[in-house]
Amino acid sequence: MRNLVYTGFMSLDGVLDSPGGGPGEEHRSGGWVFKDLEFVPEAWSLKNEELADTTALMFGRRSYEAFAPVWPGSEDHAGYKDLPKFVVSGTLSEDALVDGWGQTTILRSIEDIAALKESEGGAIFIHGSAELARRLSDAGLIDQYNLLVFPVLLGAGKSLFGRADRDKQMLKLRESESYPNGILKLIYDVGR
Repeated sequence: MRNLVYTGFMSLDGVLDSPGGGPGEEHRSGGWVFKDLEFVPEAWSLKNEELADTTALMFGRRSYEAFAPVWPGSEDHAGYKDLPKFVVSGTLSEDALVDGWGQTTILRSIEDIAALKESEGGAIFIHGSAELARRLSDAGLIDQYNLLVFPVLLGAGKSLFGRADRDKQMLKLRESESYPNGILKLIYDVGR
């Protein structure tokens, strides 16, 4: 069975929206990850650590369309280039997939994702994709959260967790660290 790991940047009030401020990121405070904070290299070490565990990537359609034109040529993302990719979309066509960025498979439903989890292989990391993450969380399919929480309050914006009434779900803290610039690294396993 494969693990699904959500990895992302989050504001203290739970907003994931537009951390990099690039094309397709619409939040009025877009780029909040890089603004107004002292750069502390060790606060970003989680991203390098994750690469060792990543055997495939998963995106929602909008995140795929934002990352696919940039990541294949990015030195910061070179380790992801040849990994298999899964895009979850009911509307994306095969001819919209980017060439030269590893094998890419379109998944059309939550059932397709559940079947993928049952297959052989290692961890699949989900980047961006707030709506997809909420749907997978609600379906009980996410196994781990790797979060870098930033000392900023953004108010409105896309959130990692839905607000629907649901049964309590416990998380087990696997690892945490705080950095001098106020960023927190939080790694949680989802209780089953």
